[in-house]
Amino acid sequence: MRILIDECLDWRLCRSFAEHECSSVGKTGWNGLRNGELLEKAQTYFDVFLTGDRNLTFQQQLSEFDIAIVVLQAETIQLQQILRLIPKVLTLLPTLKPGQVVYVSS
Repeated sequence: MRILIDECLDWRLCRSFAEHECSSVGKTGWNGLRNGELLEKAQTYFDVFLTGDRNLTFQQQLSEFDIAIVVLQAETIQLQQILRLIPKVLTLLPTLKPGQVVYVSS
């Protein structure tokens, strides 16, 4: 799987996806892009978009994008909090489909 980490999350999350191709919005040089434009670009290169932005589903028509979106719902978006959700994300990855939105919480 090719995974893109949103800029609101710590880029070090990529270390948790060693068996997958992982990059961050910052590493791709896409910082500052609005969500629609970001997802438009991301769907060309990635299979999954990992974000902590809970409002994304209200801001965009996500089913129109050819990329699965995983919204992480932790107490905060601090790395320590988000890392607790990664085992669930790893379990979900093989089942994700383009256009699907999945919420992961503890």
